[in-house]
Order: sequence, then C-alpha cells, then structure tokens
Amino acid sequence: MATGALVSFAVERIGDMLIQEANFFKGVRGQVERLQSDLKAMQCFLEEADKKQEEDPRVRDWVSAIREAVYEAEDIIDMFILDAQSLRTHSFPERAFKKLIKRYKVGKKVEAIQLGLQDISNRREALGIPNIGEGTSLSRSAQMLQDLRRSTPHAEEHVVVGLKKDVNKLVEKLIREGDQRRRVISLVGMGGIGKTTLAKKVYNHTKVLEHFPDCCAWAYVSQDCRPRDVYMQIIKQVCTSTIDQQVLEKVEKLQEHELGDFLREHLKEKRYLIVLDDIWSCADWDCLAKVSNNDPDCLGNVFPDGGKGSRILLTTRHKDVALQADARSIPQEMKLLSKQESWDLFRRKAFLDHVDEDRYPPDLEKLGREMVDKCNRLPLAIVVLGGLLSRNMSHTEWRKVRDNINTYLAKEGSQIGVMTVLNLSYIVLPSYLKPCFLHLSLFPEDYVISTRKLFLLWIAEGFVLSEQAGQQSMKVTVEAYLNELVNRNLIQVVRMSVNARVVECRVHDLVRELAVRKAKEQNFFGTHDIADPLSSSTSNSSKCRRQSIYSDMERYASVEISTPYLRSLLFFKLGRETCRISQLDFIGKCFKILRVLDLEGVKVESLPSIVGKLIHLRYLGLRRTGLKLLPLSIGNLRSLQTLDVKNLKQVPNVIWKVQNMRHLYMEGQKDVIPLRIDTLKNLQVLSGITFEQWIVNNSSKLTCLRKLKLEGRCEVEGVKFSNSIAKLCGLKSLYLKTSYESSIPSLAMNSCLHLSKLDIKGHMQKLLETFQFPPNLSQLTLEACKLDCDPMPILEKLPNLLTLRLRAESYLGTELHVSANGFPLLKVLQLFELSKVIELNIENGAIPWLIQLHSHFSTRISGVDKLPNLVEVKLVEDSEKISVFPAWEKFLRRHRFSEYHLYWDISWETNRYGHIEFWIRRKKGLTSDQSSTVAAEKLALLLSRSEPTRKS
Repeated sequence: MATGALVSFAVERIGDMLIQEANFFKGVRGQVERLQSDLKAMQCFLEEADKKQEEDPRVRDWVSAIREAVYEAEDIIDMFILDAQSLRTHSFPERAFKKLIKRYKVGKKVEAIQLGLQDISNRREALGIPNIGEGTSLSRSAQMLQDLRRSTPHAEEHVVVGLKKDVNKLVEKLIREGDQRRRVISLVGMGGIGKTTLAKKVYNHTKVLEHFPDCCAWAYVSQDCRPRDVYMQIIKQVCTSTIDQQVLEKVEKLQEHELGDFLREHLKEKRYLIVLDDIWSCADWDCLAKVSNNDPDCLGNVFPDGGKGSRILLTTRHKDVALQADARSIPQEMKLLSKQESWDLFRRKAFLDHVDEDRYPPDLEKLGREMVDKCNRLPLAIVVLGGLLSRNMSHTEWRKVRDNINTYLAKEGSQIGVMTVLNLSYIVLPSYLKPCFLHLSLFPEDYVISTRKLFLLWIAEGFVLSEQAGQQSMKVTVEAYLNELVNRNLIQVVRMSVNARVVECRVHDLVRELAVRKAKEQNFFGTHDIADPLSSSTSNSSKCRRQSIYSDMERYASVEISTPYLRSLLFFKLGRETCRISQLDFIGKCFKILRVLDLEGVKVESLPSIVGKLIHLRYLGLRRTGLKLLPLSIGNLRSLQTLDVKNLKQVPNVIWKVQNMRHLYMEGQKDVIPLRIDTLKNLQVLSGITFEQWIVNNSSKLTCLRKLKLEGRCEVEGVKFSNSIAKLCGLKSLYLKTSYESSIPSLAMNSCLHLSKLDIKGHMQKLLETFQFPPNLSQLTLEACKLDCDPMPILEKLPNLLTLRLRAESYLGTELHVSANGFPLLKVLQLFELSKVIELNIENGAIPWLIQLHSHFSTRISGVDKLPNLVEVKLVEDSEKISVFPAWEKFLRRHRFSEYHLYWDISWETNRYGHIEFWIRRKKGLTSDQSSTVAAEKLALLLSRSEPTRKS
C-alpha cells in the first residue's frame, strides 16, 4: 500500500493501543510512544518519496525499508498484546514473571526498530527527498476535498468511438441467412481494445434482436474458466420464461455434465445467440463446448447445431482460441483506433464541459494531442488518461502528465505501454486511495463486488483514519473513496440504486492487473490459485499481509502455512464440498493476528471454538456458508467490528461482550432466544434482530445506532415499541418485517428527527397518519401491508418525501389518486406488483418534480402528460402477450421538448422473473424535433409484436 498511508495507519493504531491496552504496555510505554513519534516525523516527506520511487530505484528501496519497519512494528505490538492476553489464565506469580520477560523482549525489539528508522531517516537527504510543501502543489488537498464531495456521475450510455464499421460487419455475420449451420464468430484483439464493448453493441443491435427474438444469453468466462458457472449463467437467461423457480433450484443442484446435457436439450430446437466473453485458452473452449476430439467439424456437445442459424459470439485475446472454436469461420480481428478516432475518444472523456462545442483551450489541446499519440491508439489507455486529466484543467498539471508519460511509455510493446499509462493513474492517486485501490486486487477477475461488503472490508482494514472521517461516519468516507475511484475510471459501475449510489462494481482486467502488480511489489497480498494451490503467487509469501484463496479449502488447509503475520484471509470460488470443523482449525492456529476473515460461500458444518482466540479480528464474514450455530467463544472477539451471518438456527447470547461491534448482520434466525445487545455502545448497524429480542433491551444505550432492521413475529405493544424507537436519537434507517401471522404494531415516529428511510413489510391494521411519520422522511417502502384504503391522501402530504415504493400487496384497492399539489418534492414513484390497481389518477399540479415512474403496464395512468420533469418510465407486463395499451402513445406524441438535443428512447428487456420491462427514457442527442412522434410510433410497433426478450 502507499507507504505514507501505511505509516498514518500505524501511528493511529499505536495510539489506540496505548489507550486501550494501557495495562499491557506498562514498562515499555515510553519506548512505544517514541516509536510512534518517529513514525509521525517520517510522514512529512513520505508523500514526495512515494512519487519519486517510480523513477529512482534507490528511493524505491528506501520506501520499502520504511514499509518493512512499519510492518515489523505492527507485528511486535500485535503479538505482544496476544501473548499478554494469553497470560490471563496463569497464576499471579507466573503471570507477573512472564510479563516482565515479554516486556523486556518487546522493549529490545522496539529499540532495534527505532535504530533502523534513524538510519533510514539519515539516508533521506542523500537521496534528495524533500519535505511536504517543498516544491509540491498546494492545491492538492483542496482538490481532494472537492472530489470527495462530488457524487458519482450516472452516464446514460458509454462513449463509443470508431466501432460503426465493426458493428455492421459483425451484425451481418450473425444474421446471415444463407448459412443455417451453427457458427462461432470470434472477436480477437489485445486487452483493452474494446472487444466486450463491441460485443455488447452488437448484442443489443435492433437487427440482432429481431433475428434472435427469444433465445439469447451473455456469459462471462475469464481466466478462471468454470463450465458449471458458465452453464448456469446461460440457463438463467434462456430458460427463465419456460421453467419456474422450483425447477430452477433443482437445476442448480445438478452436476456439471448434467447441466451441459440440460442446456443442450434446451437449445437443440432453437435458433440461439450466446456470447462467451473473454475466453483465454483452447482448453477452456474445449471444456465449455465438451469437444471430444480434434476433428475441426466437431461442434461440441453442449451447443448443438440444429440447422437454424444459431451463433456463438466469442471474445478472446488469442487467435488460436478462435480457430479452435470454429476453423471454418474467419475471426474478426479488432484494430486500434485511428488517430482522429483516438482524439475524438479522448476529448469526450477529458473535456467534459466542452464536448458538444468542439472548442478547447489551445494549450491543453496541444498537450492532449501529444499524450493521445503516446497511448498507441488503445481505447482503454485513452479512456483512463482522459478520465485522469478531466479532473484538472491546469496547464501545469497537464504538462507534468505529458512529461511523465514520455518516461512511462518509453518501453516498446503496446501491452507494456498500457500498463505504464494505467500506472500513471496509480501514481497520482492520493495516499488515502492507494490502499483501497490495491485492495481490489484481492477479488477475482470479472468479479462483481458488493459495495456494502467492500465498505465494511475497507473499514476493517483500517483504510479510514479518524481524522479523515471527521464528524461523518466511516461508511460515508469510504463511499466517497469509492466514488472517486469511479470518477477516475479505475472502477466500473455494474449496478446503481434508485438514488444513484453504486451498489455493485467491478474492475477491468487490465486495471486489476495493475493493482495485482503493485500489491505484490509491496507484499500487500498473495493468492493461492486453483491451478496450483500449493504455491503462492507472491515471491515473498511469508511477509505478505493478505491472501485470497481461489482453490478449494481442503487443499489449501493441507498446505504448510508460511504466513504467520497474515492480516486478511478471503475465500472465493470454492467447491460445493462441506468443510469439516477440523479443516478450519488451521486458521486459528496459523493466523493468530488475523484482522479480516471472510468465509462467504465456503460450506461449513460449524465454526471451531479456536476462532475465539483471534482477538485482533475485526471482520468475520459467514454469509452463504450454511452455518447454523456460532461457538460461544465468539464472545471473546473483543476487536470484532463486523459480524455478517445469515440463517443461523440461533444467535448465542454472548454478543453483548463484543464491545467494539459496529455492524451486526444476523437475518433469518430460526430459533429465537434472548439476546442482549444494549451493551454495544459503538453499534451502528443492527440487522436481523427479532421484535421479541429487541423489546427487552434498553435502546437508549445504543447512541450510535444508525440503521435498524427488525423481523419475525411481532406481539409487542405499540406504545412500548414506539418509545423504544424514539430513544434512538441518531437513527436514519428503519426496516420492519413481520411474519405472516402477525402485524406491524401501531407506531408514532414523529419524534425521530433523523429518520429518513422507512421500510415496512407486513400487515398493518391502519396506515399511520401524516403527523405520525418522521418529519424528515425522504424514502418510504410499503409491502404486504394489505391496506384497504387508498394511502395516497396521507402519503402525499409528507413534505420531504423523495422516493415512494408501493410493493406487492401493500394496497388491495383498485384506484390510486394523487390530488393537486400532492407530493411536492417526490422524484421517484414505483408501483410494484400491485395486481389489483387498475388506475392511477394524477391531478394537474401534483408531483411536479417527479423524474422516475415505475408501474404495471395495464395500469391506466391519467395526468402523466402534466409531469414536466419526467425523465424515465418503466412499465412491467407479466402476461405472455401485451393486451392493454394505455395513454403512453398519446403522452409521447404530446410531450415534446423545446430543447433540440432531447428525445425519447424506447427499450425493453425480460427481468429475472420472466416479466417484460418497457423503458421510456428522455435522453440527450442531436435528433430531430419529430423524436416524440417517432418514439410513439416505435412504442406502438413494439406493442404489436410478440413478447420481447431483452433490451432493444
């Protein structure tokens, strides 16, 4: 990680330890405090050294020496605390004697580190490393604060340049009527050249949609090719409309060869299009297609040739893979962009404010063209560089980047050139972002990352300092870090929430490769790959701080572990075999100072009690493990901040001992036993506690609680329950979910001044009156409430409501009515699965700021043409044939835009439940003023056709 950030973390951690473990440090406190001071002194010049180490190997060695010294200091202190803790079970004389010996040894080790740091410091001036402020820009911190506050831009479409001819050529290959044999069409090119971008463009092309109307799928393959996962990706897309959820669950339990047979049977009578994105080797193709011999005419067993013109679209970096897949089909090799196309792509990314005007500052244009020339016409390199420069329009900064780029791109070979351009993005990252970026290297290639989990991991790793977070929570700070990495084009957004927050993300493979290289250089992490789990991928594995395990647990557990100072251990893509409890013992025995342990997806019978000895553990992830019970020793994890587990039989009543707990997720408890949690004064998120468990705790002690989710059978008295919620002065989010046989208690939450998000799932005798809702409520979701009366007359009076979701069975009536001036600030209105609602009436002047409207297609909506700010409409139809045509054609014809560059866009897709989703979006683009009429005609055409299957 960035050494400056590492030192900052170490300084804060040592300070915390001196306070929390005061008794342990008696006798060595002075030495540890001096060590802390020495590390603080080094912070003043490490930022400049971090930059210079890319150019000067002497500085790189100097920074590495500091990093190793800090690692050693952390190890000594953590091991000392662990040893001191273990002595508590000894008799007093023995304990006192051993403490003296251990303190003496620790004192000597600390002295040795101090001498080493002094020697390192003395070498600084000889290497010409200045202090911060000497020759560096003073505007960087101001820019950092501005960037942190900037929200993530939600681009409506990707910037695509230079692919028009490629698109047309590829579309022609896919829909060619003369050849009815199944063909594999391959896109071949180096990483970052745009193979996936082109494939997506073609996959969603109108002609392709019409040619393959009902059997299409897209599957990511990647280096770690797993046929079973690929088959399931395809099955879930091509079979959703023909099999129900129960059958799909049975299919998921099939073996790999059975899945292949199932897929073949489903495809053999259909004309299908399947995209296999990112195949790395001929062996991977043979394994996926189940090719049994070397005959070029053998098409494999999984993807049958039914003589209907089926196509497989394959993307790969290797031409031999394309020829192996179909020797009779000529691969389409992607070319680099032309010089003009390269500039067009760069200007769209770098000159965000002037992209339509075609004018730029002359000095920046000259520098930009010089840098674009050095990107070797590779799209990814240009996009990353443009994103980097878009953040600073200073001629000085652009000139610095131009001068650096000459050095970094001096080596020959486009692959190296890309890495050096991406490396430039890493160099200019602020020190607080570098460890977050390196942490992304732990995740497998093409892995979709949950940001909720990512935030919790970053917090547990200590990537957020108290002084950086300030008055805001650490979660807010790490979310700002993620948004900045997105803005710098180092993270790709996969899915966003309705309020434009990133929910899922991934890292491009080349960007991940950069993160892996940097992480290995700094002993940040190592991996054990499934191909060779017995050899770590890092050259100095005994010193690495983090490991990702891509092999199966049993093989990894059998390896002689050589990383005693490991801090983080994460498991990915493991087999379905259940791990015995003995196979997990090695974690507690070998990694005694572990801070992060994520076993998500590892099938385990139970957790060994030795886990309770990991007193430095901060994060314990146990989702999707099948675990039913936690050991009582879990109460000994005094440093634990996050426990993430689901569907336990019961939660042991020892959680109250874990005083540092901040995030407790325990949804789906089967047996409800008393659970004390009111001792957890640092608790910020509590998710999954039952109503019965909650009501016996003193909620006034939970002063830090910000998010609460209650579930299960509810038999508590309304006033008592309301009072327990009212005592949570800082509560911002509340989720109430009752079991089928019980009801939500009567509530009065008008005293919850900070509560902004409320979710209610369960039967309600009566909807709250307007004055009983939290006064600052901005987001409300109702589901299964079974309300008989129209809720709109009450809800429309909520003054600060921005988002309203009415889900299945929230309302049992047939009409909803919004009166004039109702919902003065509402921006999002979503009506999900309200099967009985046939009409929504919106009076003139209601919902003036509505941007997004989701509804059932058959619901008649009057007044929609009076919504001046409406941008997006989503209509869901769950029948096989659309038979109802409401006022949307009229709306599109009447609702035109005075702005020349706005138009309506129509698209559709089939969701995971097999329902058709129509999207009507207002977009930007240079179109004619007839666009509203065209959109209406397109909608009418779509409605007259058979059921669509995916996005148009």
